Amino acid sequence: MATQIHSVVNEIKRRIISGQYQPGERLLEMQLVNELGVSRTPIRLAFEELTKDGLLERLPTRGFRVKSFNARDLSDAIEVRGTLEAMAARLAAEKGMDSHSMQVLYSCLDEGRQLLGQAREAGNVLDARQWMVINATFHSTLIQAADSGPLADAIGFISKIPMAAATAVSMQGVAPQLEYEFIARAHQDHCDLVVAIEQREGMRAESLMREHARKTRDNKQRLLAS
Repeated sequence: MATQIHSVVNEIKRRIISGQYQPGERLLEMQLVNELGVSRTPIRLAFEELTKDGLLERLPTRGFRVKSFNARDLSDAIEVRGTLEAMAARLAAEKGMDSHSMQVLYSCLDEGRQLLGQAREAGNVLDARQWMVINATFHSTLIQAADSGPLADAIGFISKIPMAAATAVSMQGVAPQLEYEFIARAHQDHCDLVVAIEQREGMRAESLMREHARKTRDNKQRLLAS
């Protein structure tokens, strides 16, 4: 069931990003059941997950529609999130991270290396869903290590804007070759960030995270235009 739900989520997300579904368009459950050849349960669960990602919104009466957003809103949101997460990275480096949190970051790096290696063997086609999980874990661990409630709340708020959250780094196969290039670069950024945090270099960690966010912003603009 989980694999089927992921498949449905990815397909609906692909249709939204490619423009097949327009902002404000209501998605009909039974139509998707017929088109995708699945039962109603994975469709409903996919709607819920896409609502959490900020791509869909629940209608006041019943059902879901595509949430409106534009490239400028997305660009600004990622810039703001990058500024906030840069602060989180600096605080985490200055305060020092406990051994458990560091181990989580190391595991993210190991999983990222394995994922990229598997992708190279598959012609640079990457399991974007797996990377989203790795990326979300990496970023959330840094935010938790900053130990700032107001900062975490602010990041949570800005992440509700469609495609602005760390969980929305991938465009779900819309442009697989570009995705591989961008995610390989993002993984290297993660490696550099961990080194800065290990060495307690707060300003360097902050600068690296700001640049990481700028790359993410530019990459998503290229993917949306592809």
